[in-house]
Amino acid sequence: MGKITETVKVLLIINVIFYLGSQFIIKPDPAMQLFALWFVEHPSFQVWQPLTHMFMHDLGSPMHILFNMYGLWMFGSAVEQSIGQKKFLFFYFSAGLGAALIHTLVNYYHFQAGYQAFVGAGISEGEIFKYLAEAEAQARSTGQFGIPNGFDPDVIGDMVSSYATSAVGASGALYGILVGFGMLYPNAALGLLFIPVPIKAKFFIPALILLDLFSGLTGFSIFGQNIANWAHLGGALFGFIMMYYWKKNSFNNKRWY
Repeated sequence: MGKITETVKVLLIINVIFYLGSQFIIKPDPAMQLFALWFVEHPSFQVWQPLTHMFMHDLGSPMHILFNMYGLWMFGSAVEQSIGQKKFLFFYFSAGLGAALIHTLVNYYHFQAGYQAFVGAGISEGEIFKYLAEAEAQARSTGQFGIPNGFDPDVIGDMVSSYATSAVGASGALYGILVGFGMLYPNAALGLLFIPVPIKAKFFIPALILLDLFSGLTGFSIFGQNIANWAHLGGALFGFIMMYYWKKNSFNNKRWY
């Protein structure tokens, strides 16, 4: 939208350092095990991951980091100019942590549904986690895993996916910024590459969030698979709460410098 601001510039540099470091300095698998966000019951989970996952991106898809960094520059600079550097940093990381929280809560719901199904069938906790480890290994080697006979494939499939799939990316924080931008500049006309006519932010951003909600509820996505829709929604929710509170309390008269 204009000149890049200093905080956004630093965030862009950190994201690129993490991406290149994971590609060329640290072998990709250990980097993902250390810094991606894993389910809390997974052996790879660490307490710092709700923060560090915001700087990790899909190493097999450069478009993931390119789109996120483009969005951070395009919308983040405008938001930082409006609310100030310190408040922007608080906003960015709060939206990202909120995204991690909602993503984890949804995963916990799916995990518990499968866990209770196994317990109800008389399967011990040790056997459950043994199955999860085997299913994760199968999924990594073949892209598929077996569902025990007599269990709902959707319930167990969601359980394994929640347990064995890590989350990476700045998208949750970016969705918070998108919402903040839309609340600050609702009539800004957004010219987007895949839409031939400009659309006002107050229409485009809610539509994007509704698409994520639809995908989260149905599992169908027009943007492809392996998208953490609930993390997007979590970032958007926390971004809305913060910006609504600040606007209601006239944050322009209480800027942080």
